[in-house]
Amino acid sequence: MIDKNKMENLLNEAKNAALKAYAPYSNFRVGAALLCEDGTVITGVNVENRSYGLTICAERSAVCSAVSKGYLRFNALAIAAPDSVEPVGPCGACRQVIGEFMPADTPVRFAGSGGTEVNTTVGELLPFDSLHDLKK
Repeated sequence: MIDKNKMENLLNEAKNAALKAYAPYSNFRVGAALLCEDGTVITGVNVENRSYGLTICAERSAVCSAVSKGYLRFNALAIAAPDSVEPVGPCGACRQVIGEFMPADTPVRFAGSGGTEVNTTVGELLPFDSLHDLKK
């Protein structure tokens, strides 16, 4: 279990990261922050492309950055979408990547700019994940 202050700090890291997003087409910035097993925080942002299908989401950006630095185990994830009043959860592709690297009980927090936050887990984002079932 991650304490409340660590999750709040992680969300703040995601909010700060979102300000660096490259979103000239949608003007919809997203930042993500991963808490690695050793306490290191790795962030990622969405990076758009005029070929919209090639856009990289913040969550996958953070995971790829972390993996490229040798991190494979994560204790929490936070996602911030400052251009949305409401919290915005990960897309389906990101949920699959998140499920690859994080156990079902990993806490996930996401927020928009309106003050509402969602606190959930990887397992709740991706129920009936056969990968987690296979690891049992």
